[in-house]
Amino acid sequence: MKKIGCWLTVSLFVLLAGCLPQQDSEEEILQNDPEAEQETSIVPSHRLNEENYGIITPYEVSEARGVITNQVANRLDIDELEEGLRRHSKDVFDPETYYFQEGQYLTESMVFSLIDDLNPQIDDEDLDPDEEMEFHGDNPRYLSHILEQNFLQRRDDDSVELAGISIGIAMKSVYRFQVDGIDDQEEISESEMLAQGEEMAQEILDYIREIEGLGNIPVMMTIYREAEQSSPIPGNFVVKTTVDGGSNSIGDWESLGEEYILFPSDEGREKYFDDHEVVSSFGNEIAQFFPNYVGIIGEGFYIDEELQRLSIEIPLEFHGKSEVIGFTQFAYSLVQEMFENYFELEIKATSSNEVESLIYRPVNADSPTVHIFH
Repeated sequence: MKKIGCWLTVSLFVLLAGCLPQQDSEEEILQNDPEAEQETSIVPSHRLNEENYGIITPYEVSEARGVITNQVANRLDIDELEEGLRRHSKDVFDPETYYFQEGQYLTESMVFSLIDDLNPQIDDEDLDPDEEMEFHGDNPRYLSHILEQNFLQRRDDDSVELAGISIGIAMKSVYRFQVDGIDDQEEISESEMLAQGEEMAQEILDYIREIEGLGNIPVMMTIYREAEQSSPIPGNFVVKTTVDGGSNSIGDWESLGEEYILFPSDEGREKYFDDHEVVSSFGNEIAQFFPNYVGIIGEGFYIDEELQRLSIEIPLEFHGKSEVIGFTQFAYSLVQEMFENYFELEIKATSSNEVESLIYRPVNADSPTVHIFH
């Protein structure tokens, strides 16, 4: 891993010291576990910012740890499913009053069992290859994964207790299967995926309500549509809903209007022409001054067709730190000239899959922050 240069380390320390409250001590909270003696756990006195959940330590990993990497093929989907579920949970479980914990109730065996039970199964093992191929084409396995996250609240006796659960239901957009050594795939429309996902969500809720301690806990549920396996951008959350504690029925689903768009691309040009042209022009400006430039990879995150975040990666072959500094200065000036500030912007210059420099600008900021790595 590359180290941040000395000048940056000092300035970053000063920045953090100025922006974050001083942490003189840590809070002690008793972890409330009805099946074991209470153990003293620690919650740091301060969070990184108001948007982040406090996390209790010692950190407890999920009871279904590792299942997601076996079930979800695209690494970008894994990251978005985990981070996005936590992001949507903030609308229901306020980080000001809730602590975050990985899922502790759905175990590995439970998740695998639910996935198998909710997906179509071949009852007749004597099908010939043509019949089996037809079955898979007509009965795709829609469900990939069920992700659980827990949210705890402090009680009057300084213990914490479970106060909310979020469930992310990952559904396929493309079903890949193999019969008799032959690979095939079946496209799944969003409407078909949603119909299946909403039906499965009810069965997952019924299952959760039968787990000891979860009968009266509010549950936030989301349906996530995965990208294709080789996609350079992740899929997106499509709908979400919240079920009150003690309720066994799911009400209306809220449409989220989220999508990720690759730039430059035909889809980007068609859907968001102005943004596509700005990103393309940015790449063209770089190409004029850096002969080893091969292209940029842009990822726009939209909600209700409004750009929220733009991330751009610029792969280059650098031959010295001076070249990195020169490039970063040039890119910085282009950012100031070309990109409006109503969205979050991140630009990474990389070589050999390592980050050489980072330009980051929060929403509505007048100028970006620059980091050059050594």
